[in-house]
Amino acid sequence: MGRERKTDRRQKNIRYFDYTLLLIVFFLICFGLVMLYSTSAYNGQLKFKDGAYYLKKQLQADVLGIAVMIVISRIDYRVWKNFWLIAYIGAFGLCTLVLFIGSESHGAKRWLNLGFTSFQPSEAAKLAIIVFLATIISKMPKQMGKFSSLVKIIAIVLPMVGIVATENLSTAIIILGIAISMVFVASPKYMQFLVAGGAVVVFGAIFIMMESYRAERLLIWRNPEKYAKGYQTLQGLYAIGSGGLFGKGLGGSMQKLGFVPEAQNDMIFSIICEELGLFGAISVILLFVIIIWRFMVIASNAQDLYGALIVTGALAHISIQVILNIAVVTNTIPNTGISLPFISYGGTSVLFLLAEIGLVLSVSRGIHFEQE
Repeated sequence: MGRERKTDRRQKNIRYFDYTLLLIVFFLICFGLVMLYSTSAYNGQLKFKDGAYYLKKQLQADVLGIAVMIVISRIDYRVWKNFWLIAYIGAFGLCTLVLFIGSESHGAKRWLNLGFTSFQPSEAAKLAIIVFLATIISKMPKQMGKFSSLVKIIAIVLPMVGIVATENLSTAIIILGIAISMVFVASPKYMQFLVAGGAVVVFGAIFIMMESYRAERLLIWRNPEKYAKGYQTLQGLYAIGSGGLFGKGLGGSMQKLGFVPEAQNDMIFSIICEELGLFGAISVILLFVIIIWRFMVIASNAQDLYGALIVTGALAHISIQVILNIAVVTNTIPNTGISLPFISYGGTSVLFLLAEIGLVLSVSRGIHFEQE
């Protein structure tokens, strides 16, 4: 009987779900809320007479985002193939609408005022581009080796990049980076990307020189101490330098007390360095590295090209944004106003980031491993 059972044993499909990714994302959200309260309590008390003002707003966005993530993770990711065109047109339309009726803040129109809250369409554009390109590329995998296919896809994406770049150059760079990463992964030929990369650099240089304030950022980046607008960068660097190895302790930052403007937004990493030191900064970076690693595992085991491209797009989005944010805070690149995923204040950002995580988890849910 024992031999018969061994012989008749059949292979079973074991469904896979990435609980490691889910756990790390939850941890980052919780850590982000703690750091947000630490960095924003002073500003919240000063502006709104409520030290927990920013924390409450972010917590609402996190709860909504987690609900969206759970719902999307339980929906077959292939369903979104039916909405690729609607996603692109809708995101493009909203980004265009911002130019006409958008709310202006810090000299740029990036938000639509919905009355009870504000909404940033450029964040929706990132997710729309991922779904849009994953659908198009998965329909023509054999043609991706042609340079003409690369040109066509970039040409399709450029209108979105252009309309977003008008008021938000940093997000436009991220969208273009997502597109290039997805095409790069799907294409068997790499040399053509050198040409495409050169074209992007030329396009970016021309776009920067079209507006004096963009060109001014390059001058501020090189010599921040010579310009009044370099104040934020210098104060962020002071915060990083004063943190040392283990920091001043949670809540112990001095630079967040009005010295680093809007510390809860793009410059929150500098406060992490000041309060938690080099150890805390490296720990945060390692958490993002783990997320990227889990994305790579899911993408490599995805059931189809569409699923792999969805995960690749999300991977590109988060990795590019983390790299650019840390590079800005450390003055490695000019200041472009990029938030740190899951940690910086921003309801629209965290909502769509969690929607992307839901898509990635949906892809992981569709993976089946065979086990004897």
